Amino acid sequence: MTYKTVLLVLDANQYEADLSAAADLCAAADAHLSVLLVKVAAPPQFGDYAALSVAWLDVQAAEFQQLDKAVVAARTTLKDRGLSFEVAGEYTEPAWADDLVGERARYADVTLIGTSMDPSLRVRAIEGALFYSARPVLLTTHRQSVTLLPKRILLAWNSSFESTRAAREALDMMKNAESVNVVLVDPTASRWNGHEPGAHVATYLARHGVKVTVDRLPSAERPVNEVLNEHAIDTSADLIVIGAYGHTRLRERIFGGVTKAMIEAPVVPVLMVR
Repeated sequence: MTYKTVLLVLDANQYEADLSAAADLCAAADAHLSVLLVKVAAPPQFGDYAALSVAWLDVQAAEFQQLDKAVVAARTTLKDRGLSFEVAGEYTEPAWADDLVGERARYADVTLIGTSMDPSLRVRAIEGALFYSARPVLLTTHRQSVTLLPKRILLAWNSSFESTRAAREALDMMKNAESVNVVLVDPTASRWNGHEPGAHVATYLARHGVKVTVDRLPSAERPVNEVLNEHAIDTSADLIVIGAYGHTRLRERIFGGVTKAMIEAPVVPVLMVR
């Protein structure tokens, strides 16, 4: 898919670096930038009811004012960048942040998540886009800049429904890339993988003109995310493409998993698809 609309979700408390990076990304790809600044309501303080009511109203008024200022500042930053863009602000309770992002993400090709968000809001934004929009999420990193035109791509493959969707979603990117490494960690021959794991997906991609190499890697009892990240660095990958949440969110949160680990500490930009 060619990405022509990018939804950038920002924390209204801190957003300048992420906004500038997103503007550069959209300018390079000739994409429209849709900015959503989110202000999460502060939790109420306990105390005398009458005093609390007045104090809480003051806190809310200050938060709305901060959000309005952030929207104006973001528009000012973007207006001279030569971009097609829009900026909106939303004030929300923490529990509704994922629904809010998911609803907005349905009208974009991809949701971009930066590095400077509050960790709790960041997780809710990612899960909202993945579970409620049927759209992919692009995670940025501190280590290198993100692009919609990657030259070297690592496709994490395990023959799952999620990795199949990820491969299809990133097909246009892979067709235009200089190289694509399909990476399987501890693969075994099976009904799904075939006698030569990775061969089927490599053939499928090659028919679309993708310059593909299959890498079968041993984990050596290390977490899969560590193997993928290390190989991404070794191959100078600009992007990791991976299917997200092969297990339920609850299981990922309790026991951990590849998706959770990649969300928490991406080494290179990651395109996640569910």
